[in-house]
Formats: sequence, C-alpha cells, structure tokens
Amino acid sequence: MSAVKRNVSDAELENESQTLYAQFYDEEGTSTGPKVSLNVGVTTNQMDTLVNKLLDQDDDKVPYSFFINGEEVTSETLEEHLREKARERWLEKMKKEGRRITPKMLDQVKLHVSSEDVYEITYRPQAIFKVRPLTRCTTALNGHSEAILVCAFSPDSNILATGSGDTTIRLWDLNTQTPIATLSGHTQWVQVLSWSANGKYLASGSKDMKVCIWEDKKLVTTFKGHKAWINGLSWEPLHQNINCDRVVSASKDATAVIWKVTKTKGSQKDVTLSGHSNSVTAVKWGGLKMIYTASQDRTIMVWNDTTGVPIKKLEGHAHWVNQLALNTELVLRSGAHDHTDRSFENPTEAANYAKERFDAVVADVGEQVASCSDDHTLFLWNPAESSKPVARLVGHQAVVCNVSFSPDGKTIASASFDKSVKLWNSKDGKFIANLRAHVAAVYHVAWSIDSRQILSASKDSTLKLWSLKTKRLINDLPGHADEVYACDWSPDGITACSGSKDKTVRIWRH
Repeated sequence: MSAVKRNVSDAELENESQTLYAQFYDEEGTSTGPKVSLNVGVTTNQMDTLVNKLLDQDDDKVPYSFFINGEEVTSETLEEHLREKARERWLEKMKKEGRRITPKMLDQVKLHVSSEDVYEITYRPQAIFKVRPLTRCTTALNGHSEAILVCAFSPDSNILATGSGDTTIRLWDLNTQTPIATLSGHTQWVQVLSWSANGKYLASGSKDMKVCIWEDKKLVTTFKGHKAWINGLSWEPLHQNINCDRVVSASKDATAVIWKVTKTKGSQKDVTLSGHSNSVTAVKWGGLKMIYTASQDRTIMVWNDTTGVPIKKLEGHAHWVNQLALNTELVLRSGAHDHTDRSFENPTEAANYAKERFDAVVADVGEQVASCSDDHTLFLWNPAESSKPVARLVGHQAVVCNVSFSPDGKTIASASFDKSVKLWNSKDGKFIANLRAHVAAVYHVAWSIDSRQILSASKDSTLKLWSLKTKRLINDLPGHADEVYACDWSPDGITACSGSKDKTVRIWRH
C-alpha cells in the first residue's frame, strides 16, 4: 500500500489550516474504518487514539507507529513529515534541472495538500510496555584474567554467564551484581554459551573441542566427539521438549551434533548432522522441528531435528556465512519468561505458554532466517516455504559479522566491519536506515525486548544505544578500555551487559 504521490510543484503553495483525507490500513493491507478527514497538523498521538477508536480498543489501548509510502512518520506531527518529504522532492527536482540551491530557497518551500487525494496510512502495533534506555554502567565486574568472548543472560534474567579466554565461565547474580561461581571444565578459550529455555542447563563450547553442560554451578556432563573447536550451540525449544535436554553443537570439523543430556554415563550423542564441506560457523534450533546450520562452504542447511536428515540446502552467498538469526529467537531463548514475570504451577503450563508466544510470532510470516556473510551481504530466507531467498540485502562495504531480528520480528539489524549498523525490513528485506557513530568495526548487536532500541558493541571500545523510531543515537556508552567483543540484553529488558578485551564485564541500566 502506498500513499498518493503528488507533484513536486505542489510543494510551492501553502494554504492556511489545511485538511487532508486519509485511509488507515493494517500491515496486511486491509482498510480500517471509513475514509477520514484530518487536520494536517494532527499528531502521531492523536492518530494513535483515532486508530484505537476505529478498532474499538478504547479500554485496552495499543500504541502504534505509522507509515506513509513505507516510510515511518517519526515527526511529532503529520505536517512536519509531509513538509520534509515535500522539501526532499523539490530538492530532487532542482538537482535534476541542474539549478543552484540555497538554504533560503529550501526554507521557502511550502506544503500544499490537495483535498481530492487520499493518503494511505499504514499502522503497525508496538509493544505496550516500554524499556527504559540504558544510561549508565552500574558495575564493572572483574575476575576473568583474559578477554571476555561471550556473555549470555539466563531466561529469567537473574543470572549472567560470561565466557573468557582464561578457559573459565563465571556466573554473576544480577540482583546483587556479585559473582556466584567460577566454572572450570575447559582447557581452552570458552567461545560459546547457551542457556536452555527452562533455565535449568547452561551449555558451553570451547576451542578444546568439548561441550560442557552445567546445572546449578556443577558440571553435569562433558560431550566429546568433535574433532575441532565449537562455534555454536542451541537448545531444543521448550514447547517441543518439556525437559529441554537436547542441545546441538556446531564445529569447525564441518559437522553439527545433537546431544542428549543424561545423568548416566554412556553414549549421549543423539544424531550427527553431516553434509557441510567446511567449518560450521553457526547453528539455530528452530521452533518448527528444524535445525539451521551455516558454514564456510557458503551454504545454509536445514535439518530434521529428529532424524538428522537434511531437508534443504540454501545457496546464494559468495563467501563464508558467519552468523544466523531467527525471527523467533527471543521467544525460543526465553521460553515461558517474558516482561509479565508470570509464574507457572507445572512445566506443562510453562511449555504451553511458550508455545503461545512462539505461535504469535510465526502467525504472519512463519519462521524466518537471516544470514550474514564475508561477501558483505545478508540473505533473508523462509525455509519452510522455499529454498530460494526472500531477499538479498546489499549495502555493507565490508564483512558482516553479526545479525539479529527485533523481538517483534519486524526489523533486522546487522553489524559490520564497515563501522556501521544497518536496519532492514524483515518482510521484504528493504533497507531502512544506516546507523553510524562507531569509529571502528562493529562486532555485535542486541535488541531491547520492546523492539524500540538497539545496542551495538564495537572494536572502538564503546557501546552505542540507538532508537529504532528516530534512527539516531540515544546514548554513547563508554567505559571499556579495549575492544568490546560481546553484548547481550536481558529478556526482562532491565539490564544489558558487555564483555571486552580489557578483561571486564560491564552491567548497564537506566
């Protein structure tokens, strides 16, 4: 759906107290209510109220964001947005005609709204709750003796796990911001950490080729079988396995292995996923009984999570595939835990709620996968539908090392060695915005649970907090003395963490 596109010359006239006709549409393109007459000075808050009234949601209001011609209305009023677009069109026209432009001429561009045209305004629901922006570092946690390579919050947001080049994993209590335990079981760098969705187990993968499973600060079991270091770990979702006792590991030895956690000795290797011809760089366990693996052989493979049989091979990248992201990632990772802090009488009830959360995300477009690569591009896939990509996302000027979907699944953020974070529409892969402020490579991105803010970690020793609405910097978060390798945002939205080459972990809050 797109609004009526008017002539550039329309920008040269202005009328006092202008009104316009508008038709509201939901994201699927279905019209909502009748055509309405709006004052051009209407605010986004007033449009919010109007849409809620049209949808009979007066008692239970939902906040909305608004789009005209696919571009979000980020100004306070509709008039400001239309005036800005009128200036852009006028500027484009003058440039095409090769005419000289002065700032004064640009200021004199007027807005004219025709009463005959109907503006098509698309609305999109936002999270009802708001995460407060990170403003300060509340604690610097010392203890690791080498660089922090990975950090991960538990599903209930009470514990932070950090993995380091010093071969240990440390657990930190987020309520008191003090150390709980140091877990020693690896003999090389700890590169990957992953919590099971019920919060019972923590899996760690290391350069020593081992996967360790921890429960309540104790080592439960060690999985040995890979012939090279571990690149990725992912647990079976709670709604598919109430016990959360199966985990898949990806290794440089070109295989991925599904392991079953058992308290008894014996073979715990469930299935080996063999099919890649080079290092498996990332693995994600989806919620539709499929496992996705990315490899340096330039392909992504989709596997049946029970038999280990390959279902599809996704091809398109021209270089190593570095990372994968799922639009269902937040709900799979946090299981039954969300901002409401609900409690459950039994595991079955929790699994049912996790299934509800998952179904709500996949209702519109299914389970989407985004992949990023050394070829400077990203691909958007819908593997359940097709082995062909939905879109190829082009724009980065260097290696794209990290990619992440917003919790609502609507937006993709990518981090690159070109010092930028880029935002993309997850429906069609269209470019939204470029976030530039870092002065060195960006290593990692993390979203707030309300999908309104993005945190980026960089080689320049800083973290930066960005607004999805304004596409601008909210806060610069300095503090680390060296490169920031990892960052994460807690599933309850209150806390973020960062891990650096300076051997410290920092906790960030409002």
